[in-house]
Order: sequence, then structure tokens, then C-alpha cells
Amino acid sequence: MGYTRFVAIGDSQTEGMCDGDDSAGYRGWADRLADRLAVHNPGLQYANLAIRGKNTRNAREEQLGPCLALRPDLIAAPLGMNDVIGRADPAIVRADLDFIYRRLAESGATVVISTFPDVARTIPFGRTVEERLLLLNDMMREFAATYGFVLVDLYTAPVLTDLRSWARDRLHASPAGHDRFAAGAAYALGLPGSSADWGHALPPAYAPNPVVRALGDARWMVEFFTPWIIRKLRGRSLGDGRAPKRPELTPVIAPQALR
Repeated sequence: MGYTRFVAIGDSQTEGMCDGDDSAGYRGWADRLADRLAVHNPGLQYANLAIRGKNTRNAREEQLGPCLALRPDLIAAPLGMNDVIGRADPAIVRADLDFIYRRLAESGATVVISTFPDVARTIPFGRTVEERLLLLNDMMREFAATYGFVLVDLYTAPVLTDLRSWARDRLHASPAGHDRFAAGAAYALGLPGSSADWGHALPPAYAPNPVVRALGDARWMVEFFTPWIIRKLRGRSLGDGRAPKRPELTPVIAPQALR
């Protein structure tokens, strides 16, 4: 199927954090998917309304309307991970997701959503949110079946339990991790040249001994988790006051390497 108007909504992963920086700009999996789509869809236009720190209620109130106003025929909307980490009420999250996804389905666009990676394998406090994560992933599978969405199963991808697929903060994908997500979405959409191997494990790497791993986890808690807790207690978010990086549909020129 050909696409002409691709719009992405969501949070920091879809914004592309840790695939670039604030000075040069962020790329991320959705931008990488747009590049792949442009190879087979000349004239593709793309907008990215995702903003770091946003949860499902934010997406419902701030992103859904602008997304639909752009009349997309392809929408990327993997939502809910910030609700998992923020310990939001699952019933409220489900209701917000159902509202959003029902409206997206009614638009007639092809909609891409995903399960979320097994963070219990990558971040020190992952086990404390595992139950909520599994519940969210069940919701995603249910919504995909109910509304006929395209589902990218990140949870079962071995590559995404490898720390090399993650940035130093372990909360956002590395450039390589973003590229694997884009490859998974391309495969789920049936793009020519995409591969079922997108989620395969990386070659084995040297594993640090338990002491080194424990020190790394402690360093992560101080450098990344503590600031997040402080922001949460203050009711602040990294996305406060930020505008989308690509609020309007603009043309995508496929990189030469992908042509």
C-alpha cells in the first residue's frame, strides 16, 4: 500500500531522544521509518507531534486533534510507557487508549502501535513495573486485534534486551536501537526489502562481572533515576513548554544509502 501523509504521536521514544541531541536535533525510529517509507512512496510527507515526557492523557488532549487535522493515511502511535513508569491507574490508561485508538481507527488511516521492550532485563528497577508493563502489552495486542492495527512486537525482540540497543540512560533507545524499531515497523508494514530478522540478537559481547554490573546500576540510579524522581515529585516533565519538532507535514527525501 502506498502512503502520502505519515504522522507520528507519542513520547520521547517517538520524538527520537538519544538518537541525536538538542543542538543537532533528534532523529529516532519514526524519522528512520519515514526515510524507509520514502524509498517506496515518492512525495511522502511526514509530521512528528511526539514530545518527551508525555503520557497517554497528554496524547489524548494535546496530540490527537492535531494529528487527525493533518489527515494522515499512516499513523504511528505507540503510547503508554510513561504511564507504566509513572504508575498511572491502568483503568484510566485503558480508557484513554481506547478513546485515542477508536478515533484513529475511524480516520481510515493505517495505524502502527507496539508492545514495549522487557525493561526488567535492562533497568535496575524494571521488576517493580513489570506487572504494569505486561498489562500494557496485553492492551496493545488487544487494541491491535480490535481495530485492525499493525503491531510491532518489541517485547519479544532479543535485540532490545541488550544494553547496546539502549542509550546510557537505559530509558531511550540508542541510534542502533531506534534503527531496529524502525526495521520492525517496516517489516510489520510489509515494506519491500524489510526483514523478519530485525529483532534478532546481537553477536555475544563480553559480560561484566556482577560487581561491575552492580556499580553500573548504582551509577545509573544517581545519574538518571534520581533526577527523574525529583521532577516527578515537583510535578514537572522534560516536555514542559516544548513544541513538537515537526508539527507540520513536510516532504521526506529518502537518504541515498536507502535507495
